[in-house]
Amino acid sequence: MAAREAELLPVGYVHIVFTMPEPLARLALANKRVVYDLLFRAAAETLLRVAANPTRLGAAIGGLMVLHTWGQRLQHHPHVHCVVPMGGLASDGTRWIHARPRFFLPIPVLRKVFRGKLVAGLRAAHREGRLDFPGTLAPLKPASAFRAFVRSLYRHTWVVYAKPPFGSPAHVLHYLARYTHRVAISNHRLVDVTDDTVSFRWKDYRHGNRVRTLTLESEEFLRRFLLHVLPKRFVRIRYFGFLASRCRAVQLPQCRQALATAAAPPAAPPPPNPPRAWPCPRCGAPMRIIERLTPRQVYLEALLADILHDTS
Repeated sequence: MAAREAELLPVGYVHIVFTMPEPLARLALANKRVVYDLLFRAAAETLLRVAANPTRLGAAIGGLMVLHTWGQRLQHHPHVHCVVPMGGLASDGTRWIHARPRFFLPIPVLRKVFRGKLVAGLRAAHREGRLDFPGTLAPLKPASAFRAFVRSLYRHTWVVYAKPPFGSPAHVLHYLARYTHRVAISNHRLVDVTDDTVSFRWKDYRHGNRVRTLTLESEEFLRRFLLHVLPKRFVRIRYFGFLASRCRAVQLPQCRQALATAAAPPAAPPPPNPPRAWPCPRCGAPMRIIERLTPRQVYLEALLADILHDTS
């Protein structure tokens, strides 16, 4: 984390997620190394190309990418999280171009370019014989069938979305610390484990982020968890643009020098109705929410405190 902190720039950062449609995810499960690599490349090339367009940002950007292959219920859901500084270097390498406040790149354009690049990569991989078609995927192996499959992908929704920008480089570091090395499920989500079942909490994004509990048979839990085992030596955290390994030593100092002489970015307008913060009863400063507990968690915490008090 200390090494990552040294690479952060004194600008805002944006968080963009690229997701492949479900039919392509089935092909990815049988070709993890090839398709996941294509997912990385397509996402990075999309951001670089759209950002370089003079009608968009007109700058060379860079960023970090993290591969996730799971959803909240451990289902197979491959997607790439990208953390990108809100701006980039001009073509001459001497000026820093700030992105507009609360807007980085147009999502519809990113979605279209991402789809085109990933589909082109799939066609090349099939043409070069780098894809496997085991089991129920066997009918897709002939060239004509694969071409029809690729054409059908255009009828599916390709999800690309941007989360709210990070407030500061410190927030980026906090995000990296808690997010990049998580695999499928963390221990604190486990509610109960028996010889036959595993119960865990999951967040229902479709119903207001409501926290629910799911109980699976042990074999099904293991099957879902093992879906997310990556090929040996596969790198799931990658860099692109001016943060790529071959460019970082030269271009990162250029970014810092350009930022030192660049004008400050335009101030973002205040939110229409800023949420009221709870004041601290001791110092009066606004309090910050760091965790939300379910009623069950509050009950278990109180029960544990009572047990510890009785034993002491």
